[in-house]
Amino acid sequence: MNQTDNSLPAATTDYIVVGAGSAGCVLANRLSENGKYHVTLLEAGGSDRRFWIKLPIGYGKTYFDERVNWKYTTEKNTALNGRCSYWPRGKVLGGSSSINAMVYVRGAQRDFDDWANHGNPGWDYQSVVPYFAKSVDSDFDHESDKAANLGRGPLKVSRTDSQVHPLCQTWLQAAQEHGFNVTDDFNGGAMEGTGIYAITTRNGVRESTAAAYLDPARKRKNLQIITHALAQKIEFDGVRARGVTYTRQGSSQTLVAKREVILSAGAINSPQLLELSGIGATDVLQGAGVQTVMINKNVGEHLQDHIGINYYYRTRVPTLNDALYPWYGKLREGLKYILTRRGHLSLSVNQAGGFVRTSDSMQHPNMQLYFNPISYTTSPADKRPLMNPDPWSGLLLSFQPCRPSSRGRLHIKSPDVSVAPSIEPNYLATNEDVADVLAGCHLMRELAATPSLAAVIEKETHPGPDMTSDEELLDDFRNRGDTVFHPCGTCAMGPDAGTSVVDSKLKVHGIEGLRVADASIFPNITSGNTNAPTIMVGEKASDLILESARDTPAH
Repeated sequence: MNQTDNSLPAATTDYIVVGAGSAGCVLANRLSENGKYHVTLLEAGGSDRRFWIKLPIGYGKTYFDERVNWKYTTEKNTALNGRCSYWPRGKVLGGSSSINAMVYVRGAQRDFDDWANHGNPGWDYQSVVPYFAKSVDSDFDHESDKAANLGRGPLKVSRTDSQVHPLCQTWLQAAQEHGFNVTDDFNGGAMEGTGIYAITTRNGVRESTAAAYLDPARKRKNLQIITHALAQKIEFDGVRARGVTYTRQGSSQTLVAKREVILSAGAINSPQLLELSGIGATDVLQGAGVQTVMINKNVGEHLQDHIGINYYYRTRVPTLNDALYPWYGKLREGLKYILTRRGHLSLSVNQAGGFVRTSDSMQHPNMQLYFNPISYTTSPADKRPLMNPDPWSGLLLSFQPCRPSSRGRLHIKSPDVSVAPSIEPNYLATNEDVADVLAGCHLMRELAATPSLAAVIEKETHPGPDMTSDEELLDDFRNRGDTVFHPCGTCAMGPDAGTSVVDSKLKVHGIEGLRVADASIFPNITSGNTNAPTIMVGEKASDLILESARDTPAH
């Protein structure tokens, strides 16, 4: 069947993939690649062919754009002095890979070894490296990737060393003055150190998974992409998933899967859809008026996220503010981008950073750092697109603890899919997480005081030099700190239904023909940005599904 975004869908298909995000686009490509199986991809949002998506720095514009963004809001956070957190999530082909800051970080070796140690064979670091290697066309020469003996993958990962703002070198010099080493590659196995972040762009254009995986597969007759299709629930025959009911353009349709249904709707929407379909804790399902298909108290639990804060500085030297705040600066950079696909608009503002230990007694990096040669003073309630930097020379220093131990939850409040679930991040619920935050706050001050940065910094504007005690710094964090947009863990992978939602093959415990493959399956959050490991999950899930198909007839 010829597939287009507006074609009339078939009533049956081999595989239904719900969600065309960081993992879903990978699955749609790989499952349809051999031509044996018909794959239908359902996406609640629309096309990613938008200027502000393709323009790398345009994520400031899509940050509040409801046309491409679910725009979730959490419940009030006690640890954040009663503030709600704003959680943008991609509602568009490519999912959050179409609206994120594009930093490509795989995670630490111990992250995945911990996955395996949670009772998930085949998810240790050595086992997942081939799937990272399979996914990328990289400007880097990873020894681990060469050992996997694979060709170039679909996803372009670009070096930006020669294009970033000169102040990035100042920051790296400051990091060395503080005692941190410099690395040219966070993804080669040993991620500790500071350096310039790689980003998912190709020739100056955002490389989402829609661009990397979906676009090359669009012409396949066995792949159908249905946009603006909002999944309502999974349909079951007993405890076997038989299809998905969704609405599109005001009408409802049920699509039947002859083989499997795969949820790749993300850390919020995948558990939401499980609960709407009758898989979850008894009290949650009864409270929402949903009939129970399978009791599993772990659905929507184990929510994890990175939380961080920006420290703002005015500088004595020009920063990106000077290049991008004036109208003539925007015009100059716009023309440069149009003519060359280079310049400040072709990059992320998260240009440098690293993974460091805040104490020599620690065995592993506990802190991820960001250096932005730009500043944009916004309040949590500010709903403007983040397109204007401050009208003075400024920069940001930021941190996020790598492996927070706090766990939150999210659950449906209604049987109506259009009602957002209740999201409770439960930030800073452990003494360990509070200690990490304080260590990060002090580290920002220490870095700013190094000779290299002190020479260019005029003054700290937020939180301000008057805040010095632990109590003041922690209260400032509670007032200003917030999500770094890495939710995961809500359909956690593990060996049994008592502690997890899916097994190591990503099959939902107790249910046939249903898997989950996205960031919700992470047993523990990875030590960095979560897009790269989510893409890896999509690659590995595809192999698991195709391997199963060789041994299992269609139903």
